[in-house]
Amino acid sequence: MSLVPKKVFFVKGKGFHKSKLAAFEQALRDAGIEKYNLVNVSSILPPYCIEINKEDGLKQLRSGQVVFAVIARVDSNEYNRLICASIGVAKPADKNQYGYLSEHHTFGVKPEKTGDTAEDLAAEMLATTLGIEFDPNANYDEKREVFKMGGKIVETKNITASATVRDEDEWASVVAAAIFIL
Repeated sequence: MSLVPKKVFFVKGKGFHKSKLAAFEQALRDAGIEKYNLVNVSSILPPYCIEINKEDGLKQLRSGQVVFAVIARVDSNEYNRLICASIGVAKPADKNQYGYLSEHHTFGVKPEKTGDTAEDLAAEMLATTLGIEFDPNANYDEKREVFKMGGKIVETKNITASATVRDEDEWASVVAAAIFIL
């Protein structure tokens, strides 16, 4: 039996509660994935794995099902603390080639920058496996041009969740995830 995912979709959510666990549960509910047994896996996007939208993906899962996922999560109870969790995606032009997903989380960093960093990480990992030469110290826009000009990377993107702790007696939790369907 092969456990290579055939489909993937992306979700994000945030939650707040007096307990850390319940805040995480709220984030999972906000993302729509609270009713599955999530198994965290590393960050390979399998060859021929097609992306579908969240609604179609959720229809293909059953409550209690074991579901493989790449998950970025962060929690905080520090009043006024901004937290972000992001999944970066890099898809190769060649469908025979695997792509990359990256998990990234931050404290006190704007969601856009967190997402850009996650996307950059995924693209860098894919670029190195494809033999694309680039300056790792270049800014993301410069690297993006190199990646696109090489024609070997067809798409990069990110999904990012963010929240700010609202009260002194509260936990905030954010989650971003790539959900695989076998």
